Amino acid sequence: MKLGVIGGTSLFGTKLLEGAKEKEVETKYGNTYLLVTDELVFIPRHGKATNIPPHRINYRANLASFKLLGVEKVIGATSVGSLKRAITPRSLVVPHDYICLYNIPTVYDDEIVHVTPGLDDGLRRTIIEVANKLDMAIFEQGVYFQTVAPRLETKAEINFMRNYADVVGMNMASEATLATELGLRYADISTVDNYAHGIIEAEVLDYKKIVEDASKSRVDLEKVLIKLIEVIE
Repeated sequence: MKLGVIGGTSLFGTKLLEGAKEKEVETKYGNTYLLVTDELVFIPRHGKATNIPPHRINYRANLASFKLLGVEKVIGATSVGSLKRAITPRSLVVPHDYICLYNIPTVYDDEIVHVTPGLDDGLRRTIIEVANKLDMAIFEQGVYFQTVAPRLETKAEINFMRNYADVVGMNMASEATLATELGLRYADISTVDNYAHGIIEAEVLDYKKIVEDASKSRVDLEKVLIKLIEVIE
């Protein structure tokens, strides 16, 4: 059984995708571009040309593609900002829960269904075990706060969020909830690429720098994902 991975553009060109073949899957929600190897189905969130902005990502098509291909276990690789000084950039966080106070996409447009969302504990434990064996700096729990893309957050918003969550990002809650609706097992690895706006008083957030820092975290993320492919059946 292939492992599904949804990640950012920083994973393009890594050993993880050596020999991957391009594929496009048609779903009722739209088409999804994928890269497929013998062990892995990878969906780049921002598309083949890396030009899909975060608020235009077709989460429903992405998760439905995994379902259509028979992929049952999905790892989300997300870039986040830290809401806590102790969670330093270049760390890895494996969230155990999440908050999203905004609208999340659903596959239930035409019927009344209420799922109880969550993250898969078995996959979470496997990620943690792999990271520990690789001697990675990892936080084994954390609450992920999903905000509305594409803008970053104000200092006041971050000051509010830090009381309830540990990291902030734009993707995971949507993916995890849709995975639950579709009966997929989903867990997340968050790479901490910066402190959120205002956590470090004198620091000014710059999107280009965040992207640069995300590429630095790619090496650790790649190592964990390669090992996960070996141990997840």
